[in-house]
Amino acid sequence: MTVLKGIKIIELAGIGPGPFCGMLLADLGADVIVIERPGGGDLPAAITRRGKRSVALDLKSPESIETVLRLIESADALIEGMRPGVMERLGLGPDVCLSRNPRLVYGRMTGWGQDGPLAQAAGHDTNYIALSGALWYASEAGQPPVAPPTLVGDLGGGALYLAVGILAGILNARSSGQGQVVDAAIVDGSAHLMNLMLDLIGGGLGSEQRGTSLLDGPHWYTTYRCADGRDITVGALEPKFYRLLLEKLGLQNDPRFASQNKTAQWPQQKQQLAELFATKSREEWCALLEGSDACFAPVLAPSEAARHPHIAQRKIYSEEGGLLQANPAPRFSSSPAAATRPVPKVGEHTQQVLEENTKSSR
Repeated sequence: MTVLKGIKIIELAGIGPGPFCGMLLADLGADVIVIERPGGGDLPAAITRRGKRSVALDLKSPESIETVLRLIESADALIEGMRPGVMERLGLGPDVCLSRNPRLVYGRMTGWGQDGPLAQAAGHDTNYIALSGALWYASEAGQPPVAPPTLVGDLGGGALYLAVGILAGILNARSSGQGQVVDAAIVDGSAHLMNLMLDLIGGGLGSEQRGTSLLDGPHWYTTYRCADGRDITVGALEPKFYRLLLEKLGLQNDPRFASQNKTAQWPQQKQQLAELFATKSREEWCALLEGSDACFAPVLAPSEAARHPHIAQRKIYSEEGGLLQANPAPRFSSSPAAATRPVPKVGEHTQQVLEENTKSSR
């Protein structure tokens, strides 16, 4: 039995973090019913729609709004990603939905949150993490920050926080009988992700000057370009791992690397390691360092990663219909993840879901 079997989620179709949250919950076994606009034709293969059932409804129609409310009556949670106020104008705001189902967890996914001066402004991942402070360290000293697209904001600070909020809300509703609204703002979640870096600053192991913190400036915690134009990473944070890295590189007696944590020396040490790593191919460095406690890994494209022995043995990736996708995570010892069903056609499950709902309301 999957861990979320018996949990029913209604998702209002959107883009980005809301659908990703729904996919994550579906991966774990929840029955996620996505309400989509009819007549739009089949959507492109979208991994974030996997495992869901699709119901096609025109939300401009009062009859469709009433249908959604009837579905909500038997749901544990709702996911919506509209700008603040849109759901209220549709007649699907929290007050209306909670009056139909007092135990409902009403999950709201936005960039800026439901209130505040920017609540009605458009934005995207990079804007939210810039304002929250989460983008600040994503660069070399003296360079403009560049973060991995969508990972820090939309997904890390958004979808995952919404999923945690929904599950926490469901647990609370089951003990208290009361649902509530979950205001999952990317600007909030991405700021919360900064607490580890803020802890380093508070402990004297970092500062707001880029390139001087324990995790954003050292020569032993960064990426390097190899002779073949490919890249590798080292992350030898602990002194014993740093010593091993130096031994593997033949630098254990080199006075230039005797000090691990003198920040003033980091730029020069980084340049010297860059010159060293540029003398061999990525595969040569893998042969020397991979699998050791030197804290090393090659930088792989997703298609390369899927073929790596460790990734392949754990079956982290799979191909469905020629589309590479990551399999459900995390793993549970006695509750397997749900089998990833094919991406549904728009409206594929409309009749099935509405018939089930009619039976359950009798």
